[in-house]
This record gives sequence, C-alpha cells and structure tokens, in this order.
Amino acid sequence: MATDPTNQARHLLSVEDAARALSIGRTTMFNLIKTGAIASVQIGRLRRIPLTAIAEFTARLTSEQPAA
Repeated sequence: MATDPTNQARHLLSVEDAARALSIGRTTMFNLIKTGAIASVQIGRLRRIPLTAIAEFTARLTSEQPAA
C-alpha cells in the first residue's frame, strides 16, 4: 500500500506557514530570516523554514525571557 504524501508531516514550511505557526506577520518573519534569528534554506527560488529552526527559535526566546 502506497502512502499518501499529503498526509505526511512536513519538514519544511513556507515563510507564510512558519509565520502563522509563530503567530507573527510575514514581514516580521522575513526580518527574522534576514537577521539570522531563524534559519532558512533556499530550494530553487523558494525560501523554506525547517521545523527544527522554529523549535530552536522558540526555545531560545523562552530561555532568554526572565522568570515570571
């Protein structure tokens, strides 16, 4: 039985999807990519964000925040 690729977990997100995952705007996401705060890869003309980059970014933000 063949697996349906649309049901598999994605490893790379578009800039828009990554921004949505972080609840930020597209422009803010592009600024984070430009400054190197979030890693990205380029595939042809497309820019993609690895899921691990989002996890690392949120972990870094959490560790930098003072305890409440």
